[in-house]
Amino acid sequence: MAEVSLTQHISSDEPRVLVVDGSRVVRRLIERVLKAELPHAVVVGCDTGEEALAHLRDGVIDLVTTALRLSDMDGMRLAHAIRDSNSQAYIPIVVVSGDVQERLLSRQLDGAVTDYFDKAQGFDALAAFIRGYVRPVENVDGNVLYVEDSRVVALATRRMMEKCGFTVAHVVSVEAALELLETARGEGRAPGYDLVLTDVSLKGELSGGDLLERIRGHFGYTKGALPVLIMTGDDNPANQSALLRAGANDLVHKPIEERLLVTKLQFQLRVARRVRGAAQA
Repeated sequence: MAEVSLTQHISSDEPRVLVVDGSRVVRRLIERVLKAELPHAVVVGCDTGEEALAHLRDGVIDLVTTALRLSDMDGMRLAHAIRDSNSQAYIPIVVVSGDVQERLLSRQLDGAVTDYFDKAQGFDALAAFIRGYVRPVENVDGNVLYVEDSRVVALATRRMMEKCGFTVAHVVSVEAALELLETARGEGRAPGYDLVLTDVSLKGELSGGDLLERIRGHFGYTKGALPVLIMTGDDNPANQSALLRAGANDLVHKPIEERLLVTKLQFQLRVARRVRGAAQA
């Protein structure tokens, strides 16, 4: 599959955005957010999945936001129908829903969705979230503590992140990562990093899950204080849910797809900075 930029569809002065939600109020709120970021955007509102698919057949759409609960189909079914189309398979699809966390824990969100947003964070937060898609010049960077013991995987993944402006500190073991976190705390610059990205399966005595446990327990860093993304090739829903329940912000499926990895990194960094800003206010 050829690499496709997440923002390549949002390049014109008048992008077409499809907003799918059974609530007229929610559709209007999302439209207001979009108009604030893209004054000339053409926002197409739909209250059903079938109506959305009809619009997709009739013309080019640059971005889709969808609820998970629609009157005629599940939002994930809509996302898969879009991916199955030949002409617009790479449209960014963002789930905007109030039960995102529930779906994440049950692993009911999959690769058909580009990203997701929890309505509980509020529509001001949604504006910042959408900005990451429609204004690529405002990409978020940050310091990433990266734990990976495969030299080949680490080299490729580090290049992906550095190319997008992230500063990467790479270590090959959980023990080394914990040492860096302890040093940062001892020097009064805790947590020392903006985000942790770790493989779940490592050759040392400690796993990515152990690192997550230490970050949330021993160090006491919350999801907002230090986001943790865990890379895994394990398709077992129970194992995935266990990592999320233990405090992982999100999972990154292996093999790594650059555009999705960067999107998840930037999203978690935006949310974390907003959380820290609110705490300091």
